[in-house]
Amino acid sequence: MSAAVAAAGGPEPVLDGRRTAFQHSMIYVFVAGPMVALVAAVPLAWGWGVGWHDLGLLAVFYTLAVLGITVGFHRHFTHASFKARPWLRVTMAIAGSLAVQGNVLNWVADHRRHHAFSDREGDPHSPWLHGTSPAAVAKGFLHAHMTWFFDRDETNHRRFIPDLLADRAVMRVSRLFGLWVAVSLLLPAVLGGLITWSWAGIVTGFFWGGLVRLAISNHVTWSINSICHMVGRRPFRSRDRSRNFWPLAVLSMGESWHNLHHADPTCARHGVLPGQIDISARLIWIFERFGWAYDVRWPTTRRLEKLSARG
Repeated sequence: MSAAVAAAGGPEPVLDGRRTAFQHSMIYVFVAGPMVALVAAVPLAWGWGVGWHDLGLLAVFYTLAVLGITVGFHRHFTHASFKARPWLRVTMAIAGSLAVQGNVLNWVADHRRHHAFSDREGDPHSPWLHGTSPAAVAKGFLHAHMTWFFDRDETNHRRFIPDLLADRAVMRVSRLFGLWVAVSLLLPAVLGGLITWSWAGIVTGFFWGGLVRLAISNHVTWSINSICHMVGRRPFRSRDRSRNFWPLAVLSMGESWHNLHHADPTCARHGVLPGQIDISARLIWIFERFGWAYDVRWPTTRRLEKLSARG
């Protein structure tokens, strides 16, 4: 759609502009760098071992950043599953930025676009846009998992996130994304040095709490786009191929109960069936109890029965 049509009051285009060469190069750095670290982690752990403080830093920063994505970027900013006090909104925007998966504006715009065109033309990371032959499915999986990052076309912010563009606090957090990236990588190193009081602790803190942690969180998040649109059960009706994949439930903080999410995107809880662990929903529940979150869109029995594939 032309810019003239948009300017005349027509619908905004889906895409708007392209990443700069520098921005695109950073995609390669922050995709490839943690992956190399993850491959190196196995022989390093086998040969020299890994300290409990390293694993502790990995676990703490993983949990903080992933919950920043799942509770903040995803359920709050993208889908408005609950409202939050201004200080909590800013905190969640910063915590999600620590995952180094893009600033809050780009992340939310891409994800709203995903839901608008889920598993259809226009979806930025559907695994089903290349066909159903074995080669096409393999290509689709790789695209959904990670190669979609390398498309330089950008999702149109004016179309998908006008609410965030009007939020000055969120805009400020987004503009400081480079700072949050530095904090995400350097703070584990600083803490590692302070805990061990050694230069070695700085290096291992950076490696395990920074790079390896990013690699793990990246692949868990990417698996929601790929695996959870290809493998698993579909207990609820949705317009796409979203599925539940239970092995990722804990690591993804409940995001892998993906079928219910696509059936009812604004629901604050994704794991709604017995035994479905949803750590993100539990955190939202805690926020609500303290009065920090309100107007939470919890699932209801009537709503679930209506969405049930058996209904």
